[in-house]
Amino acid sequence: MTAPATLKNTTLRSDEFSCPSCVNKIETKLNGLNGVESAEVKFSSGRILVTHDPATVSVRDLVDAVAEVGYTAKPSAI
Repeated sequence: MTAPATLKNTTLRSDEFSCPSCVNKIETKLNGLNGVESAEVKFSSGRILVTHDPATVSVRDLVDAVAEVGYTAKPSAI
């Protein structure tokens, strides 16, 4: 029997999205990644909140996925 994955909460920051379509692109991309439990963009604060399995998808993978849809994001301590 395998142990359940230990999920991690990661916050990314970006000030590049400016409309609901941008938010939708980022959320759709991140939520489609294997190992991502949930991803939510907080439009007003520029935060992207991601709950993921770090053994499956790394923070670098998350940043790269955001870049694939045309936006820059970086890890945030808050």
